[in-house]
Amino acid sequence: MSIVISFSVIEISAVRLLSTICTISICGVIVAALNPSLSDWLLLAAPCATASALLLLKRWWQGAEVDRNWIVIDGSNVLHWNGGIPKLETVKEVASTLAKAGLTPGVVFDANAGYKISGRYLHDKALGSLLGLPKDRVMVVPKGMPADPMILQVARDYDAPIASNDRFRDWVNDYPDVLTSKDPVRGGYKDGKLWLSL
Repeated sequence: MSIVISFSVIEISAVRLLSTICTISICGVIVAALNPSLSDWLLLAAPCATASALLLLKRWWQGAEVDRNWIVIDGSNVLHWNGGIPKLETVKEVASTLAKAGLTPGVVFDANAGYKISGRYLHDKALGSLLGLPKDRVMVVPKGMPADPMILQVARDYDAPIASNDRFRDWVNDYPDVLTSKDPVRGGYKDGKLWLSL
């Protein structure tokens, strides 16, 4: 059962809605300009056309977000890669190394990640700030919910590989496509240096 709304579907729906509003508004401007008896409609159609066109332009400008080469980092797993001790610096180094390799990292943490590294709950924005990542690329799952299905769903939605040493055996039946489509990026530390199976 899918527990995550596909962000890509929401994005596509928003762009379609904006395109529809823009098209209708431009048609309204043309009709009102050609028919003087409908000139009052210019007061509504012109601002709608302008605003929707500007929003579409903004989406187009940021369109590279959709085409990025995403990778999902299993934050709670990667926290322990360096000697088994949870360190946020490990996740930061992995994210930085993956970014240097041309990937765009997004990180998903269990709700208890903040307690492991700071003794208190940390939300998406706080962890994003500590990692040097935008808050929209960091997700902390709600308390009582495992992060694994979120990680697998995000990987499915963005057709992305996963950076984790976890085999996700409990989720093989629910996400066989994700677990067989792309090789996971495994990693760890050897002689104090990070290695990744890129």
